[in-house]
This record gives sequence, structure tokens and C-alpha cells, in this order.
Amino acid sequence: MDLAQIKAAFASRRPGHSLPQALYNDPAMFEFDLHAAYGRSWLLAGFTCELPTPGSYSSILIGPWPVLIVRGRDGQIRAFHNSCRHRGAVLCKEGLGRSPRIVCPYHRWTYNLDGSLMSAARMPDDFDTSDHGLRPVHCEVVAGVIYICLADNPPAFGQFRAEMEKVLGPHDLENAKIAHQETLVEKANWKLVLENGRECYHCQGSHPELAKTFPADMKAYFDFGGADHAAKFEARMAEIGLPSGPVGEDWWQATRFPLNPGMISMTVDGTPASKKLMCKTGDGDIGSLRWALEPHQFAHATGELVFCFSAMPTGPRETLVTAKWLVHKDAVDGVDYDSTTIAEPWHTTNLQDRDLAENNQAGVDSPGYTPGPYSEEAEVLVLRFVDWYCARAEEYLDEQLAKGLVDAA
Repeated sequence: MDLAQIKAAFASRRPGHSLPQALYNDPAMFEFDLHAAYGRSWLLAGFTCELPTPGSYSSILIGPWPVLIVRGRDGQIRAFHNSCRHRGAVLCKEGLGRSPRIVCPYHRWTYNLDGSLMSAARMPDDFDTSDHGLRPVHCEVVAGVIYICLADNPPAFGQFRAEMEKVLGPHDLENAKIAHQETLVEKANWKLVLENGRECYHCQGSHPELAKTFPADMKAYFDFGGADHAAKFEARMAEIGLPSGPVGEDWWQATRFPLNPGMISMTVDGTPASKKLMCKTGDGDIGSLRWALEPHQFAHATGELVFCFSAMPTGPRETLVTAKWLVHKDAVDGVDYDSTTIAEPWHTTNLQDRDLAENNQAGVDSPGYTPGPYSEEAEVLVLRFVDWYCARAEEYLDEQLAKGLVDAA
């Protein structure tokens, strides 16, 4: 598919329905989606607790693109393209680390933690190091969470910052630690992975472990239909002064909701996963704060735990899912929590979702696939995601058209 064909595929999309087949499986869509969606959106890149001291860094991939996130000597967290300004070598291998400076493994060009070039051996006398600092990536920190955007002109961030500081701030993620982390390769297009993660239409039948605590039968966007326990939850949150939302824009949303009656956390039995609270308000029984960003992430914050899910496309039919579980930094494994069980039930849920997404991909690849209608009751967030994706894609296509890169015919 060229861009003109991609534009025609989006134009053929029927509102309220899943996407045309080519948008889920054509190889050209992988590169397109990287530029149109992932390259122009705010992405959750990690947590400040993963970069605890000056020199701490995180090297990540956005699709195939390497990005380096560093805590400077001044304590500020910055992001850069992980590409040496000499001949483009990757500076730091993927993962976490710590170094007093950034040194290219190829020719030893050396950078300060603020990205400025410190030294470059055997260059001419008129070589100006100030012209060869690392290229910055837009980076923002909100309530202990790191967000980046690769675009030259990223989406406005002010409302997101203000609202998320209110609703997530009480969870004190600045004083958290990663208790467990997992990665999972799913043989499915990233959009199918995200659609699956944006609804619980399938939860009762496919996630019995999660459905024990998670309200899988709710309607629309956490609409409990006037249920007594939901009304009492809202009243109690107002009484203790814990902001609950809902808040959001087209590219993000957040709301606090009650778990099933009698359940305190999204664990196997509904009891807290850790004895150390992250949110001191409400004695730990505060339901779950869910926040999500298009195109790749959702998270749940209960009184003592945060679970974060991120999906990154690695091919037309392949997605890398990263899951992280956070607890208070003072929680001791084996005393306050058990690292061997803390991942449940989300570990099992992720495996079940992988199977669902891969099965979905196999069916979408069928010559008999026809886009079907979303449930207005159960798939509100799926439709919201798909509408957002189509709008961003069409904006990108229009920009390319304006540059003469798409045939107007």
C-alpha cells in the first residue's frame, strides 16, 4: 500500500465499526502507524523511581527508534534520541543503567548528562562541541511518571498535567519502586492488542481471575447504573477528599471506580498486595484509579499497588507488551509483599489477552473478514480509541498531501 491507498482505506471505514482489514495487517501500516500515531503522541516512558540518582538512565525503543532518558546532575529528567552525533551509533543499550556521563561505544564521543557534547577526540581545531549535542526529545514528568513525545510540536500537555497531578498525585509514585516486570510478545497488530485492552466485554468469559475483583459487567465508561455500592463509593471518596474524575481529552482519560463489593485490590482474593500503602488517604480501600493514553497504555492504581500496561508495535503482526507492578519503596519483599505472587491476576490476564489478540488477528486475516459493529454499551473505550486513531491518521495523511507526498486523486 502507498499513502494514497492507505488514505482510501481510511475513507472506506464505516463509523462505529472495526477497521478495514488492510489497516490491521498490511505491512505498509507498520511504518505508517509509527509515524502517524506513535511518533506524534505523548507516550508513557517509565517512572521517576526507575531513575533514582543523577546519572541513572533508561534506554527504550519506540518501535525501532531508540530513546535515552537520563536524570541529570541537577535532578532534572531529560530525554534524547539515543543516537551519537558523530555517526549515529546507539549510545546506551536497551535497559536501565547508571553512568557519570554518556560515552559512545564506537568512537568514545562523550556527552554530559544534559546532552551537551563534552569531548570528541581527533576532531579539527575549529570543531565546535556546542553544535553537536544530543538531539532532545520532549519530556515531561507528572506525579512520578515520565512521558515523552517524538514530534517537533507535541499535543498540548497542560490539561493532562493539571488533572493527573490531582488524581494520581495522592498515590505518591515518586516514592515507589518496581516490584515486578514482564514482557510478552503478541503475534497480533498493535491495534488489536489495544482494542482488547480497551474493553471488558470479554472479561466474564475470558478473565475469571480478574473478574473476581474487577467490575466486568459495568456499562459504558465505568457506568454502574446507580448500583448501591457505587453510590456509596462516590460519596466516601468525596468525604475523604480523594479526587476521582472522570477527566480526560481525546488522547487520554482517567477515573477512579469501585471494585466489586468486598474487594480492596485487584489481587487473587481482593486483599491488598502489600502492607505498605502508596496512597495514604482512605486506609487503602479506594477502588482503582485507571488512567490511559492513546495509543499504547493503561494503568490501575489501588491503595497499595500500581499496575501499568504498555503496547509497542514491533511489526505488522507483532506487538511487545511490557507490564510493570509498583509498590512503595519501603515495602520489603517477603515481609510486606510477595514478589512471586504480586503479579497475579494481571499476569494470567495478560496471557489470556495474548491468546485473544492472536486469535483475533488470525480471524481478521481471513478473506471472509468484514468489519463489525462495536457495542455502544460495552465497547465505548474501543470506539474512542479507534476514532482517535483514525483522526490522527487522517491529519497525518492531510499533512503529507499538503507536501505533495500523496496523490490528491
